[in-house]
Amino acid sequence: MSFLGRFIWHTLAAVIFIAVAGCSPPEPGQLAEEKEPHFVLGNNRFNAMDYAGAIEAFQQSLEVNPHSAQAHYRLAQLFDTKEPQDPAAAVFHYQEFLRLNPGADNPDIIRQRINTCKQQLAADVLQMPSAPITLRQLEELTETNRQLQAQVDRLNETVRKWNAYYASQQAAAKSNPPTPPDHLISSQSPDDMTTPPTPPTKPAPAKPKPVVKPRTHIVAARETLASIARQHGVSITALQAANPGVTPKKLRVGQSLNLPPI
Repeated sequence: MSFLGRFIWHTLAAVIFIAVAGCSPPEPGQLAEEKEPHFVLGNNRFNAMDYAGAIEAFQQSLEVNPHSAQAHYRLAQLFDTKEPQDPAAAVFHYQEFLRLNPGADNPDIIRQRINTCKQQLAADVLQMPSAPITLRQLEELTETNRQLQAQVDRLNETVRKWNAYYASQQAAAKSNPPTPPDHLISSQSPDDMTTPPTPPTKPAPAKPKPVVKPRTHIVAARETLASIARQHGVSITALQAANPGVTPKKLRVGQSLNLPPI
């Protein structure tokens, strides 16, 4: 090979080496994310099929490093494929992973999973009662509550009139005590006289208990039982007791929850 040929060959090899070295930098960020203690704990719990514990560990890893794309990816997989599934949370974490890791190896697959989760959310919304039916039920409850309140007002007015009548009778009895006839007074000795009987006291009608208006809460995106309880100033135990059929980790956006009385 001529000198010119060897020069061109060595020059081309140097250019290729520089290009490869410049285009394939090491990824210390991903390795650091995967070595974070909470992230390691999450992987261990996942391997032990403790999916709820794995979710908790990866969320703690995000608290330590909010920019951990790998923690977002693990959470997205858990919410997407493991019970209890949460497609809204899966979409959020998938999107955060793509945002924090624009050079991901499988963006098309992740976008496909995002679309699948969105379709599942749409199906859940279609299963909810239609708006006209919900509005009609709300109007019926409002009318029933209005009628009950009117009955309570009438009962309170009746009780007030009875109390006023009873008070006037008591006042009249004290100011005008009954006097026996004269012929009885002249023929009776002090020992024969008796105190006139006191008229029986009429018990006041019991006041009706006020009607407790039911309270509800419509679940919004990313809300949990704990956040809903804090928002309304009630305990999680009371909130769960008011909703015995609700699974805490299966809350759906738009779901109606009963609120316990304060």
